[in-house]
Amino acid sequence: MAITDVDVFAHLTDADIENLAIELGAIRQDVEDSLGERDARYIRRSIILQRALEVSGRLLLAASSKRSAWWTGTVTLATAKIIENMEIGHNVMHGQWNWMNDPEIHSTTWEWDMAPTSLHWRHTHNFVHHKYTNILDMDHDVGYGMLRVTRDQRWRWRDILNLPINALLAIGFEWGIALRHLMVRDLFKGDVDREAAKVRLRQFSGKAGRQLFKDYVAFPALTSLSPGATYRSALTANAVANVIRNVWSNAVIFCGHFPDGAEKFTKTDMVGETKGQWYLRQMLGSANFEAGPVLRFMSGNLCHQIEHHLYPELPSNRLAEVAVRVRAVCDKYDLPYTTGSFPMQYAKTWRTLAKLSLPNKFLRADTHDAPETRSEAMFAVLEPGFAGTDPATGRRRGLKTAIAATRAWRRARRSGRMPV
Repeated sequence: MAITDVDVFAHLTDADIENLAIELGAIRQDVEDSLGERDARYIRRSIILQRALEVSGRLLLAASSKRSAWWTGTVTLATAKIIENMEIGHNVMHGQWNWMNDPEIHSTTWEWDMAPTSLHWRHTHNFVHHKYTNILDMDHDVGYGMLRVTRDQRWRWRDILNLPINALLAIGFEWGIALRHLMVRDLFKGDVDREAAKVRLRQFSGKAGRQLFKDYVAFPALTSLSPGATYRSALTANAVANVIRNVWSNAVIFCGHFPDGAEKFTKTDMVGETKGQWYLRQMLGSANFEAGPVLRFMSGNLCHQIEHHLYPELPSNRLAEVAVRVRAVCDKYDLPYTTGSFPMQYAKTWRTLAKLSLPNKFLRADTHDAPETRSEAMFAVLEPGFAGTDPATGRRRGLKTAIAATRAWRRARRSGRMPV
C-alpha cells in the first residue's frame, strides 16, 4: 500500500517538519540570492553548444555517403537533440532562467524540438506532476497510464506486457508524453471537458505536424541536395536520432521516479499539506543517480532528481552544489537519500516493471514493505516509541534507521531466529 501519513512514515514530529521546511527554504534563498552572470553564461553557452552540434551533425550527414560519416552525423544529431530536450528545453520551460528576463530564454516562449507542445507540457508536468508528485490517481506520470509501477495499481491482464510496453514507450517516448498530455479520454466525457479536449487536439495537431514535416520532409530534402547524401539516408538518420533521444530521456526520467525507494502516496496524504510536508514528499518520492560532469549535463542535471523536485525553478547548473546541502539535511533528520549508479537505478526500474507484470498474489514481499511500494504499516513490528533518540548511541532514530531495523527484523524471522 502507498503511504497515507507521511509524518508517521518519516518518523518526524511536527516541529521536525517545520524546521525541515526552514532549512530547505534557506537553501533555496541562498541560491536565488547568488544568481548572476555566471549562471546566465552557462545557459547561453549550452544553447550555443547544442546548436553547433546540430549543425555539425546535419553537415556530416550531407558531406558523405560513407557509413562511418552517417553514424557520426546521426550520433552528433542525437546528442544535440538530447541536450535540447534535457538540459535546455525541460529546464527553460520550468522557468529556471526567467530571472534573466531574456524573451528568447523564457518558459513562456520556448518551444522545444519534441512532439508535445510546450503549453500542454508546462501544465501537466510543471503543475500537476510537481504539485502532486507520486500521489496515486493525481500524478499522471505514475506509470503514464500505460505501465503498472506500484502494487496499489490494480492488476490487469495487459500488465503482463509491462516490459514490452515500456520498450515501445521508450522508443517513441516523445509521442507517449504528447498523447498523455493530450488527455484524449476527455473527448468522451461531458461537454466542458470535450470542448477543452478539442482545443488541445488542435494545438497538438499543429505542433506534431510541424515536427513531422521538419524531421521527415524538410531536413531530409535539404540534406539530399548534397551529392554525398540521399533523401532516404537523411530521413533514416533523423528517425534514429529521435529514437536515441527518446530512449535516453526515458531512461533518465525513469531513474528519477521508479527505482526502489521512490515512494508512492495516497490522496489523503496531501490534505492540509504544509510546506514542510510538501518538501518531505518530494524528497521521499524522488531518486537520484550518481554522475560526473558529462553525464550530469547529458541528463539535464536530472541525476539530481531529488533536488530538482525540491526546487524545480532553480537553474539546473546549481543542483550539484545544492545536493551537498540537501544530503546533509537528510543525514541530520535520518532520512534516506535514494541514489545509486545509473545502470543500477535503471535496472531497478526494469525489475519493478517485470515484478509488477504479475498479480500481487504471485509476489513474495509484503505489500507494505516491498521495495517498490512501502507504507507506514511496515513499521508495525518496531517497538512503540522507536522514533526519537537511540538510548545506546544518542543518535536520532528516523526513517532511515527504522527501515534498516524493519529489514533486520524480517531477515531474522525468515532465518528462524527471534528478532533482537
